[in-house]
Amino acid sequence: MPFLKIDKNNKKTYYAIEFYTRALPCFTEYKNIFYKNKVKILPEDIYNLLTPVALAHLIMGDGSYKSHGLIICTDCYTVQEVVKLINVLIIRYELECKLHFHTSSQPRILIRQRSMLKL
Repeated sequence: MPFLKIDKNNKKTYYAIEFYTRALPCFTEYKNIFYKNKVKILPEDIYNLLTPVALAHLIMGDGSYKSHGLIICTDCYTVQEVVKLINVLIIRYELECKLHFHTSSQPRILIRQRSMLKL
C-alpha cells in the first residue's frame, strides 16, 4: 500500500511503496556460487548453470534491446569472465555474440540482431 514520505532535506512529499523480501536457504546456495569474498564472480560451471530459464532471467535483469541486437550488462565481471560467458552463449545456444565495452572497464555482451529469432 502506498504511503506518503517527506524528504527531510527539501521538505517535499513523495508517494512511496515499501516491501520486504525473505531470505531463503535455496537463495543462499546461489549466492555462495556467484560471490566469493563479497565479489561477484562467474562460476566455473556456468555452462551447466546457464539453463534457458537462467538465461531468460539474466536478460530480464541485465538486458537491454538495441536496434543492432541485445546488450547484456556484465559490467561487474572481468573481461575474461565475459569472454567465457560469450563462449557459453555461442557453444550452448549458437548465438552470434561479441564483446562490447560500455567504458574501458565495463565489458558487456552484444548478442547480434541476427540471433534474435534463435534467442
